[in-house]
Amino acid sequence: MAIIRDKQKINRLLTRGVEEIFVKADLEKKLLTAKKPLRIKLGFDPTGPNIHIGRAIVLRKLRDFQRLGHQIVFIVGDFTALIGDPSDKLGKRPMLTAAQVKQNLKQYKHQIGKIIDLKKSEFRFNSAWLKKLTLKEIAGLADVFTVQQMLARRNFKDRWTTGQEISLRELLYPLMQGYDSLKVKADVEIGGFDQLFNLQAGRAVQKYHRQPEQNILTIEMLEGLDGRKMSTSWGNIVAIVDLPKDMFGKIMRVHDDLIKKYFRLCTDMADGAIEEVLRLGPREAKLRLAQEIVTLYHGAAKAARARAEFIKVFTDKKTPENMPVIAVTDSPLVLIELVMKTGVIASKNEARRLISQGGVYIEDQRQRDANACLNLQDGVVLKIGARRFFRIAIRK
Repeated sequence: MAIIRDKQKINRLLTRGVEEIFVKADLEKKLLTAKKPLRIKLGFDPTGPNIHIGRAIVLRKLRDFQRLGHQIVFIVGDFTALIGDPSDKLGKRPMLTAAQVKQNLKQYKHQIGKIIDLKKSEFRFNSAWLKKLTLKEIAGLADVFTVQQMLARRNFKDRWTTGQEISLRELLYPLMQGYDSLKVKADVEIGGFDQLFNLQAGRAVQKYHRQPEQNILTIEMLEGLDGRKMSTSWGNIVAIVDLPKDMFGKIMRVHDDLIKKYFRLCTDMADGAIEEVLRLGPREAKLRLAQEIVTLYHGAAKAARARAEFIKVFTDKKTPENMPVIAVTDSPLVLIELVMKTGVIASKNEARRLISQGGVYIEDQRQRDANACLNLQDGVVLKIGARRFFRIAIRK
């Protein structure tokens, strides 16, 4: 693929959703004049099985580089995941086992392929070189950095000030990520803004080994459904493999003050079109936002069905057409036992609390007695909370 030097596309690449570029003038010049594809590096540690739309922002920026004709070097941190990235962590991150890393990797490539063209990408595992490093080589890398530099990191500084432990293992992480850049000869590395220290480590390691220093492009961070940074650890995510109806429903829970940011970071909609949609008000804007995002990962037809289903259930107050079936063999059945059969409530204490708060319905009738004996009929609908529906099937 030929290199595309379209100034408008390059400007959008370097501005939309971008937090900081180091060094911007140099990167812009390379994009406008490069005679061969730049090597664009992006690394992910497989700390969870699914990619969420916050992480997908960086992948989508990678896709934009790819569309301009540059070479994508995607690195799976199967070795660095064993160390644990301390970026933006206020406590020591536990080491993953090799088995956990392998399990999390299973669906990664399929999910990444929803966004970038894997046939035109390098797909590398950093264990290929990191596990071969000798103690002498690691000592050489460590000599590139100072303890003062490490402790100046915001998360380390906060932990040091409050007396929390900082392990030597965590201090090794940026060295390893920096070494990745050396091995793949990265011209550019991109990542979230919380990764800035690690990305700069790549420049330091490359300089130490007399290799041209990579440029750095960092992306704005996306808040999750609860307003905090979107993180698998906090469970406030929208995964790109969520079912269309689940993805749509989650986006509709986004805080109103984040709608514009979600449009900018998670969709391809033009800035002018975003402003027009926002003038329709928060609810209509979120409906459009949810439809745009579901379309990206599941297609327009499924997105349209998810929108229609959402409106039917939550605006017209009708039951969804498709819902999980709960098979019941004994009737009458105590309400709390029926709720537990759904598998969506973790404990009986939680189920009792939900019932007492009026969060459980049988055929639109609110139930408040957890010990009520129900004479159930085949086909009745159980509703838990605002979004979970189940159809009861009597099996004799």
